[in-house]
Amino acid sequence: MAINNRVKSTNDLVLEDKLVAVNRVTKVTKGGRTFTFAAIVVVGDGKGVIGWGLGKAGEVTTAVEKGVEAAKKNLIKIPVYKGTIPHEQVAKFGGAEVLLKPASAGTGVKAGGAMRAVLESVGVKDVLAKSKGSSNPHNLVKATLAALNEMRSPYMVAQNRGISVERVFKG
Repeated sequence: MAINNRVKSTNDLVLEDKLVAVNRVTKVTKGGRTFTFAAIVVVGDGKGVIGWGLGKAGEVTTAVEKGVEAAKKNLIKIPVYKGTIPHEQVAKFGGAEVLLKPASAGTGVKAGGAMRAVLESVGVKDVLAKSKGSSNPHNLVKATLAALNEMRSPYMVAQNRGISVERVFKG
């Protein structure tokens, strides 16, 4: 049940980019070997907005720039509640499966590699995460974003159940 959380305008956002992985691709031709680079980049504002992009070019810096531009084109809004995620979530993409659990304040981001970059960019301070299956950074980024995209804020749940927000959040 994918929720449409797309961000329409990036004018008022200050986005920070993080390089997740760089892959060197070799193409062998009659004239020799040609090297190109593919860079996976995650951009986020640290307040719940995140996007990812893939850039390919002959140089690493150009590939990263292309990845940042691609990431800015598909931004989504994630509910971050009290520095963590609102509820537990599992998601799969390809061979990668991720498990995200909310954590108490002070726990930190307990996640590895590609998942850590995504969770830090979105602004989550405390979370427990586990990667199962493939460790391919492409699929891990996509699976983590799929899990985050499924998140529902406590306000959204209260609204769907017909409960007033004041009644839910007394304390």
